Amino acid sequence: MNKYNDIKECPKCGEKELGVGIQNGYAAIFPKGTMSFGANIEHIICTECGLLIETYVMKPDKFKNTMF
Repeated sequence: MNKYNDIKECPKCGEKELGVGIQNGYAAIFPKGTMSFGANIEHIICTECGLLIETYVMKPDKFKNTMF
């Protein structure tokens, strides 16, 4: 499954050139109530207006069994 296939343009400004950025380090996301290491976050970004179009946790399996 390629999570980028459905995204063709920015919904805010219509720009067709999109980029991908990775947020890591102190900005990683951590499972609540565990001592697990965090997971990096990946963003699909409009290269014109900067809108974060979609955001994904790169290792979502780390969050299994963390339901509140």
